[in-house]
Amino acid sequence: MSGPETVDRVLITAAVVIIVVAGVLLFVRISRGPSMLDRAIALDVCAALIIAGLGAKSAFARDSFYFPIMLVLAFLGFTGSVGIARFIAVRDRPLSRRKPAGEEARK
Repeated sequence: MSGPETVDRVLITAAVVIIVVAGVLLFVRISRGPSMLDRAIALDVCAALIIAGLGAKSAFARDSFYFPIMLVLAFLGFTGSVGIARFIAVRDRPLSRRKPAGEEARK
């Protein structure tokens, strides 16, 4: 192996180790998260870690097969995060700003 190939292998291995450590810490946050919002953010970060792992695998194998999969996962992670944020925003709205259930039906 030449010098640049060795550096590539070391950097990719370091990236994979960092991704694995982040994954372990992420699962701790999912299991111990004090609120639903913490768990939702952790699941969004989980999608990002999966994308990073696929990117590291693609770089290690020098293969671009996983790029479309990474793109779809990024889109699903984004839309899922927006959906969860909207659900939590409506659920956690202060009582003074909520409309009574019958008020929308009267209009």
